[in-house]
Amino acid sequence: MKPFIEKLPHPEDNSFLAETFTTPHFEVPWHQHIEHEIILFKQGHGASYIGNFVGDFKPGDIFLVGSNLPHTFQKHEKDLITSALVVQFRDDCWGKDFLGMPEARPIKNLLETAGRGLQITGDCRPALMEQLLQLENASGFERVIVLCRCLQQVAAVPEYRVLSSQQTTGFQARHKERIDKILRYTIEHFQDPISLSEVAANAAMSVPAFCSYFKKCTKKTYIDFLNEVRVGHACKQLIDTQNNIASVCYESGFNTLANFNKQFLRVKGITPSAYRKTVRQGQSMPL
Repeated sequence: MKPFIEKLPHPEDNSFLAETFTTPHFEVPWHQHIEHEIILFKQGHGASYIGNFVGDFKPGDIFLVGSNLPHTFQKHEKDLITSALVVQFRDDCWGKDFLGMPEARPIKNLLETAGRGLQITGDCRPALMEQLLQLENASGFERVIVLCRCLQQVAAVPEYRVLSSQQTTGFQARHKERIDKILRYTIEHFQDPISLSEVAANAAMSVPAFCSYFKKCTKKTYIDFLNEVRVGHACKQLIDTQNNIASVCYESGFNTLANFNKQFLRVKGITPSAYRKTVRQGQSMPL
């Protein structure tokens, strides 16, 4: 199954989209689109899946997702209201030769790097948030100016984290379809027992061939990726519920407490109980 090809409409007199989408219009399955995308979260929290990256999102987070990089953002609570300002633009929204200008080289390089997905960090984030909110309400040529300011701000001070392995966007079409199918299957079934034979069969491969293929494509084993998805879900359960550690463990798809603690420590660098205590005391966790 290929990732859903998303196409968001924008007025004919605008060359790019800048609009806030709120539940239920925010919810989108595993998808991709030719446009580059900036996402500023205003409400809600949950899990982010960008290429082969697994992480979290919360209000104030800003992501830059490059052209055709599959992604989805899934809230952990069914009834949670989630909203985000979404900016979508193509390489040629300024005209076909704009990115070829020497002055535009930093922006071109930034967009190429965004093909792996970026999460904006550091001191530039509040100023960028302000610019993005201004962009949503701008009109006429001011929209073009503000979009350039947003991208220049990120390009000039590269305070961002690269998220996905480069290889996830560099496949031939047949390989890309296969890895997208594997990632989507994992996102949809991580709370259930998943064996290597099961996921390999879903990809129409033998287990040895599947393990080699996934490691080559993503630079990590499938089991490591599956555990990262499960830990991401567990983090939200630890923050948002009063469930004990054992309940969080099993609800997140792990079958033993020992393995849950081991994998949580590997991914987050802290134990589940320490993570819950740290967050509830208002201390920030590393990205």
